[in-house]
Formats: sequence, C-alpha cells, structure tokens
Amino acid sequence: MRRRPLLSAALATVVTAAMLVPGSAAAQAGCSGTNDGDVAIGDNTTVESPITITDCPSAPSATSTVPVKIVHTYIGDLAVTLVAPDGSTYPLHNRTGGSADNIDQTYTVDLSGETSNGTWKLRVNDNAANDVGRIDAWSLNLGGSTPANDFSVAVSPASGSVAAGSSATTTVQTQTTAGQAQTVALTATGLPAGATASFSPSSVTTGTNATLTISTTASTSSGTYPVTVRAAGGTTKTATYTLTVTGGSGPQIPDIDVAAVKQHLTQFATIASQNGGNRRSTTAGYRASVAYVKDKLSAAGFTVSEQACTSGCATGAGPNVVAEWPGGNASNVYMFGAHLDSVSAGPGINDNGSGSASLLETALVLARTNPTMLNKVRFAWWTDEEQGLNGSRFYVSQLPSTERSKIKTYHNFDMIGSTNGGYFINNITSAQSVHMKAYWDSLGLQPEENTEGRNRSDDASFTNAGIPASGYAMGASATKTSAQAAKWGGTAGRAYDPCYHSSCDTTANISDTHLNRAIDGIAYTLWKSAVGSSTPGADFSVAVSPTSGSVAAGSSVSATVATQTVSGNAQTVQLSASGLPSGATASFSPASVSTGGSSTLTINTTASVAAGTYPVTITAAGSVSRTATYTLTVTGGGGGSCSGTNTGDVAIPDAGAAVDSDVVISGCSATPSATAAVAVRIVHPYIGDLTVSLIAPDGTAYSLHNRSGGSADNIDRTFTVDLSGEAANGTWKLRVQDVASSDVGTLDTWSLNLTP
Repeated sequence: MRRRPLLSAALATVVTAAMLVPGSAAAQAGCSGTNDGDVAIGDNTTVESPITITDCPSAPSATSTVPVKIVHTYIGDLAVTLVAPDGSTYPLHNRTGGSADNIDQTYTVDLSGETSNGTWKLRVNDNAANDVGRIDAWSLNLGGSTPANDFSVAVSPASGSVAAGSSATTTVQTQTTAGQAQTVALTATGLPAGATASFSPSSVTTGTNATLTISTTASTSSGTYPVTVRAAGGTTKTATYTLTVTGGSGPQIPDIDVAAVKQHLTQFATIASQNGGNRRSTTAGYRASVAYVKDKLSAAGFTVSEQACTSGCATGAGPNVVAEWPGGNASNVYMFGAHLDSVSAGPGINDNGSGSASLLETALVLARTNPTMLNKVRFAWWTDEEQGLNGSRFYVSQLPSTERSKIKTYHNFDMIGSTNGGYFINNITSAQSVHMKAYWDSLGLQPEENTEGRNRSDDASFTNAGIPASGYAMGASATKTSAQAAKWGGTAGRAYDPCYHSSCDTTANISDTHLNRAIDGIAYTLWKSAVGSSTPGADFSVAVSPTSGSVAAGSSVSATVATQTVSGNAQTVQLSASGLPSGATASFSPASVSTGGSSTLTINTTASVAAGTYPVTITAAGSVSRTATYTLTVTGGGGGSCSGTNTGDVAIPDAGAAVDSDVVISGCSATPSATAAVAVRIVHPYIGDLTVSLIAPDGTAYSLHNRSGGSADNIDRTFTVDLSGEAANGTWKLRVQDVASSDVGTLDTWSLNLTP
C-alpha cells in the first residue's frame, strides 16, 4: 500500500467503496460497440460502464480489442478490468503507471472462450485516496465474421442395439444452416473391433440424407460404443450414434460414466477447500484424499494397502495406495497408476485429480461388472510425485526382482482433462501402447508421442527399472501448435492447461470431452489386457426403499433392503450400515439374506442425536460388496450446535493471496439470525491494508472489514451480519487478505454464532 504522509488526519476517515453502475447502454447489433457516456471515478470507488452486444453471429476472437480512454490524475491508483457476460474477468490495467495522467490505450484480449452476445462491462477501481477521474469512452471489438457456407448433421434414431453377427441401420440427416448447400463426405469412427460401417450414398448434398449400416461379426465384443459420424465439407461436423452389441464372444467393455468421474473430482475439490486449498503430499488434504480413495475401493471388494514412503519422499509425505482385484494370472500383472498429490498452489483437479478419479471409477466399474479375469490387475495412487516422482520410485525400489518381472505393463495417467489439451501417449509406438492407441485411433484422434511429459511423471520410475510403461496425457504448460489445433480443436499458441500448477486448477479446469475419451480408453486397455470373454461370475445388486426417511430424535425409522441376483447363482450376503450419527444404531432383520431376498433395516436414535441430514451407506457383502444409500433426517435433537470457534493461527502474507480459516457447523436445526455474530481477532500493524469477509457454505461472501482504520493496529471486534437467507450447516470461512505491501499479521481466532 502506498503511504501518503501529507494527507491530513481527516482523510483517515473510512471511505466506503460503492459500485456505481450507470443505466445500461443501448444494445448494439453486430460484433462491436462503444459507450462514450462519462462515468465519474471517485476516490476509493468501483464503477462500471456497459456495452450490450446483440446479433453477433460468431464467437469472439483471440485478438479482440478494447480501446479505453480514462481521464485520471494518478493512474497508478487504477485497476481496469473487462467483465464478460458470464462474469469472467480479464485484467487490462493493474495499478501501473504511477503518477502518470490518463489512460488512452487499446488492449488486445483473448476472448475466444466467451459467448459474444450479452452485456460486457468495463470495471474501474480507484484503490487509493486523493485523486478522482472519469471513464471518458471505451469500445469493444470482438472480431470474427459471419460464417460462410455451413451445415449441421444428425442421426435418427440416435442409438440402436444389434446382436453380434448382425447389422443395424440409422439415417444420417444433413441441413444447410448458412450460405449455399455443399457436398459432404460421410465416415464413421469408434466402431468396435470386427464391425464395419457403410453409407448409402457415401456423400450427400447438405439438405439430403444417407443411410448408415453398421455390420458386426460374431467375435465383436458385447458392449456399448459411441460411434462418431463425420460429415466433411467446407468444415467438418459430427453426430454420435450409440451402438449396443449383445451376445458377442469378446469381452464386454463398459462405457465409463464421465459424470461419475466428475463426482470424484468434486470430492477432491471439497477436500482441498477444507484443508488449506491444496492436496500436497505432506498435508491433511492429501491424507483425506487417501482415505476417500481407500474407502471406496475397500467397500467395492478390492484388497487395499497403504505403503508408507520411508525414504526419498518429502518429510511428512503420506502413503501410496495400492489396490488389487481378485482373480487372474498373478504372474501377469497389468498396473494402472496416477499420482494423487497436488502442488501447494491449488487443489490440483486436472493435475492430477483427473488421473486419480478416472482410475478410481474404472476400478469401481470393474468391481461392479465382476468379469472373469485372465490376468492380474493392480491399481496405484502415488504420493509425492510433485516433489520428484518419489512415491512411485520408492514403490519400484521395494519390489523384489521376481515381482518386477511379473509386471507386464505399467500404464500412467497424468493430466487427462486439460481444457486446451491434445491427445498424447507415452511411448506411442511400443507394444505396451497398442490398446491405448487403438482406442484413440478408432475415434480418429491421431494421437502423438508425449514429448512434453517424457520422464516427468510416474511412468519414468517403471521405465528406469526396466518395466514397460505407457500412458495417456493431455498436456501441461507447453503450447498447442497450429497443426494440433487444426486436427484437435482448441487454441494454437496457448498452453494445453492454462492453469498448470496454479490456484485456478479447479473443477472448472476440466475438459469433459478429453476426460471422457481418456477414461473409455483406460477401460478399453484394461479389458483387452486382463479380462476374459467368458460369462461373468456371480453378482448381485442392492437397493433400499424408501431411499430416505425422517425421525424425531429418540425414535426409530425403518426401510426395506432388497437384493437381486444379476448374474451367476444366488449367494448369501451380510448386511451392515455406516455413516450413522453419534447416538444412532442400525439393525437388520434378518442380518443376512440370499440374493433375491429382502431385509428390514431399523435405525434407532437417542434424544441426544444431533439434528441434521445424514447419508447412511448400506453394504451387502458376498463374493463382492455392493452398496445403497439411505438419507436419514433427524429432527429435534439436542446434540447439534449453531456456533463454533477456530483458534488456530493463520499467517496473513504481505500483499499476498487471501487466507481462509474454517468453522464447521453441524446439527444446527435453527435458521441463522438476521443479527448473527462474528467475533474476529486479527493481529496486524496496519489494518487499512486488510479486507475481511465471511464466506457462507454456498460461497456467498459477507464483507466485514474493507481497508478501513488506516494505520491502526489489530482488529478485535464482533460484527453483526444478516445471515437469515443462509442454510446453517456446512463449512463457514473467514477470509482475510492483505492487499498492500510493508506489513504482515496473523488471524488469531474467530467465532461464529448463528443464533445469538
């Protein structure tokens, strides 16, 4: 923070920042607009000037321009930002220029990821006292042009089922959407082995149709396959036909649900947010990630072990997690691995939640389908990769030579959801990469060698020990070439992952398309490597009805647990329940059933059970374990609390990132008050540098202190906040940021009382 000693004591009076938004500018058709209405910029205020774009037919350009003219006597006070219609922000000027006058500059901004039409805003923030100014005029030119000849393609019906050895047909429909009709050539990719596709006719003029016939052989594997139909003319358009093959003699390869993988990513993000914002190998966030993965695998029937890294890892690093599925030739082991840790800068959702979550869901699908195994499958989640591949190196170093020789291939998955990603395979021409490449080739992806990632991930630990290795990656900080953008899409000249090793590596930093193509390739590789083609063994399902219930504390509630045999012979399964609140117990009558039978679940509570909602996991354990969820709501309990305190010290860095301190409220049955109390004690020698906010569980921010108080020491105050619109239970955060230089401090303690 720049100090101004000549300011009088009177200027130390708190200046409250106000958001001044003039009336909306008239909508401007086309891909550009101007707002020349003056907007006054007062001391310590934030103002906005809007431009509304309508009828722009194309996406914004990567070289969009923003001419800005601002009259101001001290531009070092100013932060200037372009705000897109979806709320995304693009910094243009950030307090540079010192005491120079005025801004009269045209900025070039990559807006290619935005939607053109909507209200764009120029936001100007004066961050210090003693100078005023105005937005004189600004313009926005999104670039682009109306596309020339264009068309669409669709298939009807969009899915079909065929017995192996037979054929299925669908109609490929095209339409001219802009310009003139054109001739397009039709092709199909993503077919299972043994299937072929033909079109009649093989090319059409847009506006007309063709018949697609898919023929299969008896050896085609049973399963569901997304077939991509391509129509190539002036541009290439695609549609997806979902082909289901039944009765095939090959192993049935499942389609892994990308939504289920993203649920695991959401859990990793939540774990990071609850543990300091990251999942570094030495932190509680990593250990919580280990527990999440291990619990899922154990419940599914895997043999799971934690391997402490006793040498070569960072001090305090958590363990590797290794899981084996029963069955298969133990002398032929196929390993699938990913590192579970993140860097300290952020939650590490692409790097490498993407690989970890994909392996976890693939493992769970393997358990649910329970196929006959030809070879042994082993999964691993590595610690301390970000500190030097240390966890995987330790694992390999502990293997006796006989065990090393049993591992026929190690497959690695690191950063497989990059938003501007490519399609890369480690050792792409090797024998161990055949299945991985074959799957991506079936989608027409034209994968390349992973040169950027060579020796930079855990496959190197295996390669260096003489174990064949391969793997998928979508790219990190290297930039996409023009040739790669032409064949894969995305933006040339930009990093494959723009949030590599950064705080923005969140759930928003994932490409569903890349992730989906990777996880299905993982499943394809696993099934081709280790799964037999015979009928699956005995398996069953479990369900609970009703799926939820409410009970007053001190009473009981019941539900029916039903089982069904889904393959093989019926078997006896043991029933148990987990996730119950303290003071509650569960019983089953009977405690074990033969699949196809049912049992009554009774949950008993005591008067001391905290009010709240609890997901209770019902587990049925036989040759494998299957689970169902019952949502229990307890009312009127006396065990909950509507207040909490965090006394843990949190260092506040000088002019650095915001820091958070958490208070978790659970079992609070009351609605938060309009006069909720937030008691805060912060030790800091210049509280005029600080912003302090309360963050509700849903992310809503409530400002408590905004750089007031000048050079006064410390904050020791109870703030009153209207929280009547919030839900009580969840993780509340006190967020503190030092926004200027020269001072540091400590968040000493804070308390939250929702019902004072």
